[in-house]
Amino acid sequence: MIFSRDYIGYLARRTVKHLIDAKMITSTNVKVVEARVNGALVEELSLEDRINEEVRVILEAYSEEMRKSGAQYAEMFKKVKTELAKKYKAVL
Repeated sequence: MIFSRDYIGYLARRTVKHLIDAKMITSTNVKVVEARVNGALVEELSLEDRINEEVRVILEAYSEEMRKSGAQYAEMFKKVKTELAKKYKAVL
């Protein structure tokens, strides 16, 4: 993940505070809202990590064919990652 969990928690708290101050949301339990926003941010930001892991699994399955054909791992990683990002409708 590109951000630390502490920083994501900070972003969640600031986001909730901003939304409440702007009167865009109201809440009697701010901590619950912060926890939900934090969870959503972690989930979204960890998507790239999950895609990278899936790419590694796919390329491992085809490693012998890639070796025989002389395909470059970095090139194939990028291509497979791009396709998976399209599949999951992710913006990376």
